[in-house]
Amino acid sequence: MKKYLEIGKIVSVFGLKGEVKVQPWCDTPDFLCEFDTLYWKSGTPVEISSSRVQKNIVVMKIAGCDTVEEAQKLRGRVLYMDRDDVELEEGAYFVQDLIGLKVIDADTGEEYGELTEVSETGANDVYHVRRPDGRMCYIPAIPDVVKETDTEGGVMRITPLDGLFD
Repeated sequence: MKKYLEIGKIVSVFGLKGEVKVQPWCDTPDFLCEFDTLYWKSGTPVEISSSRVQKNIVVMKIAGCDTVEEAQKLRGRVLYMDRDDVELEEGAYFVQDLIGLKVIDADTGEEYGELTEVSETGANDVYHVRRPDGRMCYIPAIPDVVKETDTEGGVMRITPLDGLFD
């Protein structure tokens, strides 16, 4: 598993004192504000002096970035979090750990395909599964369907709802 996970992208400058706007790539913008240290792709630490949510964007002050010009140079860069900085609840997973799982039938062992994407809906997440023939199918991420998620073994075992693969 990757040690560093993408958590957001710097999309623009905010104000005159070197703050940046970050598009969060996590469940909520508030989650992004919980970190005092993030990382560049190289693993270099990025000290966060302050952060706050403004609508659906995070306004962030990165230590050492004190001018509009310095902030502008950061535009387009992706910020990463260290997975060790977060303790997930039982049954919760990082989306990046789910991508690529082989989806198989919990009872028969039949392979349905590979999990390629996760969409958030109001009620529950939806898993996008690419079938061996290239077609896409969509699986609700609910306990009645998803029986086991083994990120270490690279497998998700499901019991499909009637008609799911018709």
